[in-house]
Amino acid sequence: MDVSHILDSLNTEQREAVTADAGPLLIQAGAGSGKTRVLTHRIAWLNQVEGVSPFSILAVTFTNKAAGEMRTRVQELLNSSIGPMWVGTFHGLSHRFLRMHWKEAKLPQAFQILDSEDQKRMVQRSIRGLDLDETRWPPRTAMWYINAKKDEGLRPEHIRDEGDPTELQLIQIYKAYQTACDLAGAVDFAELLLRALETLRDNEELLQHYQQRFQHVLVDEFQDTNTIQYAWLRLLAGQHSSIFAVGDDDQSIYGWRGAKVENILNFSHDFPGTHVIRLERNYRSTGTILKAANSLIEYNSDRLGKNLWTDIGDGDPITFYSAYNEGDEANFVIERVMDHINTGGSRSETAILYRSNAQSRVLEEALFRSGLPYRVYGGMRFFERMEIKDALAYMRLMSLADDDISFERAVNQPPRGIGDKTLGQIRNAAREAGVSLWHASAEILAANALKGRASKAVGEFMKLIIKLRQETADMALDSMVEHIIEHSGLLEHYKKDRSDKGEARVENLQELVGAASTPPEVPDDMPDMTPLDAFLSNAALEAGENQGDEWEDCVQLMTLHSAKGLEFPVVFITGMEQGLFPSQRSIEESGKVEEERRLCYVGVTRAERKLYLTMAEHRRLYGKDHFSAPSKFISEIPSEHLQEIRPRMNVSRPMLQTPQRKAATVRDDNKTGLTVGQRVRHSKFGEGTVTDYEGQGAHARVFVNFESVGSKWLVMAYANLEVLSTA
Repeated sequence: MDVSHILDSLNTEQREAVTADAGPLLIQAGAGSGKTRVLTHRIAWLNQVEGVSPFSILAVTFTNKAAGEMRTRVQELLNSSIGPMWVGTFHGLSHRFLRMHWKEAKLPQAFQILDSEDQKRMVQRSIRGLDLDETRWPPRTAMWYINAKKDEGLRPEHIRDEGDPTELQLIQIYKAYQTACDLAGAVDFAELLLRALETLRDNEELLQHYQQRFQHVLVDEFQDTNTIQYAWLRLLAGQHSSIFAVGDDDQSIYGWRGAKVENILNFSHDFPGTHVIRLERNYRSTGTILKAANSLIEYNSDRLGKNLWTDIGDGDPITFYSAYNEGDEANFVIERVMDHINTGGSRSETAILYRSNAQSRVLEEALFRSGLPYRVYGGMRFFERMEIKDALAYMRLMSLADDDISFERAVNQPPRGIGDKTLGQIRNAAREAGVSLWHASAEILAANALKGRASKAVGEFMKLIIKLRQETADMALDSMVEHIIEHSGLLEHYKKDRSDKGEARVENLQELVGAASTPPEVPDDMPDMTPLDAFLSNAALEAGENQGDEWEDCVQLMTLHSAKGLEFPVVFITGMEQGLFPSQRSIEESGKVEEERRLCYVGVTRAERKLYLTMAEHRRLYGKDHFSAPSKFISEIPSEHLQEIRPRMNVSRPMLQTPQRKAATVRDDNKTGLTVGQRVRHSKFGEGTVTDYEGQGAHARVFVNFESVGSKWLVMAYANLEVLSTA
């Protein structure tokens, strides 16, 4: 069989990974080493050469976009549909499994998925139902707690409070929330995985079926798996499946949201007989950038180890700029962006990265002043917009009347005179009877327990939902959506808003009809799923991903976390200051600096041709003044790879070397009011001796050797130094 089209484009290590014998395989895929190519070619190899049926292959990744690309690439390689192959995200595949086995999972057939805002409302209801003060028990905090416990595979009964009253109360909120979800037939994102895991684990016949079916399990971005995802994979893979894990421990940067780097570090132990293959050839960055990245990450002790290399040449050195303040830093970045554009580059080839979202404000202001268009990556997605969620609430309620979250969102949107008092009465009746808000409303109306306008408004709302359900029963999905947004009153409601925002909301509702004109496919093995339920499930899954829109020709701004998986010819990493990056919290907590260093490694390896590192000696952030030394990560990059554009002052490396200063003499250009040798006191750093100075006016600076913290450059406009003695 001719397999040249599968192997011809691969290098030696990639070929080894693609053609490896069945069994546990760990592919350490360095940044820019072609991991997606390896995954897709592995699937094609299994199917076309090894004769493995698509029915027996499961491929899982973390975003719908990545899953879609994987499916498309495999179909192009095979020149045919991959049909029954399961390719998707952890959440998407768990959702598919639960739809097929809703009875075993103890769910209603038309169960609904809660997005984050819906989940917050459900948690809020649970807190109110326990008569707790929301200022003492914020819903978002409780929601974070619940999701974190679910990601660890823990139900309320599994958590020990250890005598902690706060933990005990959070457990009670978790319990009340889960009861409400079960009653409403709703699941949140974390529940998708946990319920799928429990259903497999507790049903031996079902487990054996899927373990025998999926003989090959392929996992992308393995370093990002959390506890529940890893447990799900280990259970599904069992003792006989061939698991093919692709990941990079050096790019594990999501510990704050539950990812466990230990999963990839312990893979060989958990899967005995693992064959490890390293993909170290980088197709993205210059040699200088890779050498800097390799040197930086070697400071981490907990890693599997690899060394990125390239044959495209060393390229330009990395530029480091130590700015006076954040304004100076922003201006430097804008000037270099303009240089790139003026020499034929495009705006979208430049990316400005930062550790904290708060840093973007000054950068955005500088970009605005310069007239450069820009985009902050990670804006609100289509299905997360208010008016879209309003319309989806009507559709969800039509599909499942017991969906309390959708009931609460739709019942008074647009306003129809149903206030908090009426809703409170309905909630109390629902809680006491142990029924949904819909059923409680019906019982209250039947008993004439609501009076006047409130009774009429609730009754008309329920009649509207029933009428919409009947009128759209035989409609195509796009016609159904169009009918719902018109007859629910939502379209007219937003048309009343004559502002640009109101016009945009109307356009978004109209776009929702367009989205429904190409509905998601209903899998062949889920014939009972309606097109509406498939559309609603897809909307919830899409809203759960915080991915940016397609790039336009504008400068890209984003956090270092958002930059993961992206690449740009020119990259700026700003705020390279100790206490900002690495963050002060990571410095104070044991083991956290290693993840910060991995984050820096990710940032460095985003650059293809040119990398700039910048810092501000004085930065006003979070309303406070910060005087900072360079990030320790700067000192971990060998000096031969760095070009300091102001080397005379040696301002960028006080942590690495003691600047060689001339004898204490007063220079003619001294505009600081201080002389070398003077003793001074700083409110934070204590006493020290002036050893150098430069500049004038607002940019005048002095170099002070402090007894407690070493030497620092200080901007005179902010330093407020007290002179203790003359030189």
